[in-house]
Amino acid sequence: MCRTLAAFPTTCLERAKEFKTRLGIFLHKSELGSDTGSVGSKHSKEGNFPEDVLAWRESFDLLLSSRNGVAAFHAFLKTEFSEENLDFWLACEEFKKLRSATKLASRAHRIFEEFIRCEAPKEVNIDHETRELTRTNLQAATAACFDVAQGKARALMEKDSYPRFLKSPAYRDLAAQASATTSSPCSPAEPSHT
Repeated sequence: MCRTLAAFPTTCLERAKEFKTRLGIFLHKSELGSDTGSVGSKHSKEGNFPEDVLAWRESFDLLLSSRNGVAAFHAFLKTEFSEENLDFWLACEEFKKLRSATKLASRAHRIFEEFIRCEAPKEVNIDHETRELTRTNLQAATAACFDVAQGKARALMEKDSYPRFLKSPAYRDLAAQASATTSSPCSPAEPSHT
């Protein structure tokens, strides 16, 4: 064992291992891959992970602006078989970054086919008017052609899925561990010299 870790009390090391295990629920490498991408990283400065976890309950925007938050939320939605709204929201965020008109048109049609059309593989829950408006917007695809549908999917997640995520045992356990880590006198960032 390295000398730095040997200085920690056994209980702190056990707590750190337990936190790492619970964190693993959310942070599978596949979850941090292209599905969740780096959408959140442009908005937030990923800081101390425990503090980041605690910030997710402050607002849905803070959750979406955190790469780890998006990964955790996505993992939760998968357990409910309801990840299509977040997948659509993420696809729209990536879509808005495109600059080529050809790529915009091509990607817009793929997004429409995957998420918007009736009986799409990952059909999002939007009303008929929004679906038709989006179909019309595809005739001259711009970076804003999914804005209305994306806004409705986001609002649905914020009002429905996000509160359930915050009440889920997985998030509550993770938040409790994060609270214990941030208030612990023996956090790994500050070795105790007893």
